[in-house]
Amino acid sequence: MQDTDATRAALDELLGRVDAVLFDFDGPVCDLFAGLSTAGVADRIKRIARRHWGALDPEVAGCDDSHGILRPLREMYERRTPRPRTARPLRKAEAIVAGRERRAVRSAAAAPGITELVRALRLRGLRLAVASNNAEQPVRAFLRRQGILDAFTAVCGRDPGDARRMKPCPDSVHRALAALDRSPGCCLLVGDQLTDLRAARAAGTPFLGFTADEARRTRMLREGADAVIGSHAVFLAAVEALEARRGQPDSRSQKESNHARVCATKTVPCACGSSLVT
Repeated sequence: MQDTDATRAALDELLGRVDAVLFDFDGPVCDLFAGLSTAGVADRIKRIARRHWGALDPEVAGCDDSHGILRPLREMYERRTPRPRTARPLRKAEAIVAGRERRAVRSAAAAPGITELVRALRLRGLRLAVASNNAEQPVRAFLRRQGILDAFTAVCGRDPGDARRMKPCPDSVHRALAALDRSPGCCLLVGDQLTDLRAARAAGTPFLGFTADEARRTRMLREGADAVIGSHAVFLAAVEALEARRGQPDSRSQKESNHARVCATKTVPCACGSSLVT
């Protein structure tokens, strides 16, 4: 996938109007499962559910993904009449998936360029948070291991009590916005899945797609992504180029520089309506 002049222009425009960035975790920050199947985890969850609830709904029985099974399992529980006498399969499913995540982050590879990008964004004064379908503790452990946990104001993972709040539900995005004390229009969500895009649209935040898959890139743009990049090098170059233009006399650069200075001031409101804190 090639990142075109239009993509670079879109990144410039986005950086000129946001003062915070929300990252999805698995994909934009790290390769959590390194392409390995999690069907075995899903099968273990299905065995537990059958033991307690009997026959599974088709959406659960046909799911072979550890994270993908959590929402339909919860929806199955809610639909059952009469309601199952125990919610133990839900609690066990969350514990099993969270345990798998904790083991995975010990060897997970960071997305190329993510530490440099995080530091560049913070140097420019943008505030950062994670909005993820992963459990919070493994995300924090990974960020700590990479030496960038302190760069993030908040880590907002899935609600362990209700998988229906996973993206595309905007719950984690809303919690991240609240932690940052920012309005949706001032925050950019970076994600690699269509569920991330749909959560961003539901929350009202701009969206930057992160994928090297051309078909997914096309779908993201069709569904309203502000831009799509194939690597963090493109995003980092846009951040560095914006910094380099700050001292130039042309009107666009001056406008961007003025906006950056406003966003670094605690007592002056941003054009998008929120008071800014660096």
